[in-house]
Amino acid sequence: MGISTKSAPDAREAQGPADRPPRDISPSRYIARIDRVLAEEVPGLIEPEELLVHAHRDKHPIEIAAQFLASRLVRMTRDEETVRKSLRAAHDLGMRLAASVGSATGSRTAARLARRALGLVERDVVFQYREPTHLSEKQVRARIARLQGEARHALEALGASPSFKVLLTGSTGFLGKEILVQVADDPRIGEVVAVVRPEAVRDPKTRRTLRVIPAAERGALLLKRLAIVGAKARKFRFVDGDIEKADLGIAKSELAGLRETLTHVVHCAASVAFDDPYEISYRANVLGCLNALEFSLGVQGAPGSRFVHHVAIETSYIHGRKKRSIAQEGALVFPRHFYNNYYELTKAMASIETDRALVSDGLRVTQLLPSIVIGHTRTGNNRGDTKVLNAPLNAFGRAAEALAELGGEARDRLRALVVGRIATTFPADRSAELNLVPVDRVVTGILAALTAPEAIGARIHLATDNRIRSEEICRITEEELGVRVRMSDPTLSRNLTLPLYKALLLAMGDHKLASVVEKLGSIFGVYGEWGQPIHDVGNDVRLLGLPIRRPETAGSFRMLCRHNKYVQEFARVRDADEVARRERVWEEAIEAIEYDTGREAAAIRAREFRQLLADRVELRSFRPR
Repeated sequence: MGISTKSAPDAREAQGPADRPPRDISPSRYIARIDRVLAEEVPGLIEPEELLVHAHRDKHPIEIAAQFLASRLVRMTRDEETVRKSLRAAHDLGMRLAASVGSATGSRTAARLARRALGLVERDVVFQYREPTHLSEKQVRARIARLQGEARHALEALGASPSFKVLLTGSTGFLGKEILVQVADDPRIGEVVAVVRPEAVRDPKTRRTLRVIPAAERGALLLKRLAIVGAKARKFRFVDGDIEKADLGIAKSELAGLRETLTHVVHCAASVAFDDPYEISYRANVLGCLNALEFSLGVQGAPGSRFVHHVAIETSYIHGRKKRSIAQEGALVFPRHFYNNYYELTKAMASIETDRALVSDGLRVTQLLPSIVIGHTRTGNNRGDTKVLNAPLNAFGRAAEALAELGGEARDRLRALVVGRIATTFPADRSAELNLVPVDRVVTGILAALTAPEAIGARIHLATDNRIRSEEICRITEEELGVRVRMSDPTLSRNLTLPLYKALLLAMGDHKLASVVEKLGSIFGVYGEWGQPIHDVGNDVRLLGLPIRRPETAGSFRMLCRHNKYVQEFARVRDADEVARRERVWEEAIEAIEYDTGREAAAIRAREFRQLLADRVELRSFRPR
């Protein structure tokens, strides 16, 4: 599990009143800055930005050139390890040259200036995670074994045909919706209590609140959109709450009954916005995690409790940038190459809090860590999601349509050409591999964890062992969306191409699109660089009993492309009711196509698939023929 043995400050000490964020949300509560020479902690607060990749690169023209050259060498040789060693050797040679300058001149200042001129960085400090417990590894293993035994006993006490009562956070999100769909058909789960934040409806101009939609109303509408009706719908109860508040913001009148009857808590709520500021990511991902853990501790310790265990949903990217290293399921080490964004960083902090709740507080808890979640394996359905990988796919598709209809005034044509060029550029190295996992595989793992006491105390990657390369993403995109996506070197995109595009758009008065361009480089470029981490997998099979054959990534991505094209029309169809209706038509059409052809839909070529779909669905209105 990777829990070490030194003591650490408890992040709970930093909390203010129950409904407010901690007064001190500095990463210093989780991470120490260590002097490389003295091997001692350097005092002082750590600023969140220090822990991100962009704070430590692109600072010198020679460094930028070296990154670009390394990318080209990886493409030519397909040998990342040799390229990495060559970069290190070049760095060491430069350091020796700088040291020679210092020796020749007898001046440390001259050596420092030489290093600066060569773009060399030799960090005086390193970062490492604080140890979450003072216990020895043997003591930790003993505690985990005891907690597993307690969970096994609690499961047995529920009988041969148990009826679980699960509290769920995040039910209105992409992953949460798939949980509801699978739970509806799961006979083991008798009831789900979904914690949902009431939604304020605001006037679009004044932003004045017109009315507040309570959880029960939001939940009823959600079930209707998911086609969960009748007896299946009666499995679900939606209660007002807020994960950023103590007791998850649940009314006191509800709490007593829940503590007596809940068997599981599944904490799925999170902020997946890669460009959110640190404070917002912290509130959603760390404070929300702390409140969920505290809630489960209260349930577990209640008299007569039926509680089995808590399931925490994190991300496999808590391991950050590891440059082709193995991101091990059982260990969490601060990444040598830092984090890509605050989402990854705060999710890692949440995982540390979960470790602490397990070992120090005795909470029975399992951590599940999905990689990049995409649509359903067979259909590509994403319940209307437009974030993460859906965002560039929709941009590619809409750019293709705009370029096909190019015309009008010269200024408009120039703008369309610039936008089209931007929207069809993918800042990625050909060798970069992305770990995509279909949402149904992830949820199957979550539900399997409910009856897996041996998973308590483990981190389990819900990821794949057949990653997809950037060049394959571009090839499938071209086949399915009819647009040629050009890969651009991520280093050049960050430092040259995207800044030029942004400047041009600002000169044309398009400030909104200029902001989008800036986000494109910061969000997607980092996951397209060579040397992406390799996520260790195996616990999903060993501990959860999932099929050893993991989903075929390329086929799932192909179906996502088709879904976004035909069902969502590249995010133009935004009405949730209409998306839900179209997804039902889509599922029925795919089932008919596969039955009639005897082939999986993902195995059918794009042109043939379109014709088969058009034979069954009127594409303009997207209604059955």
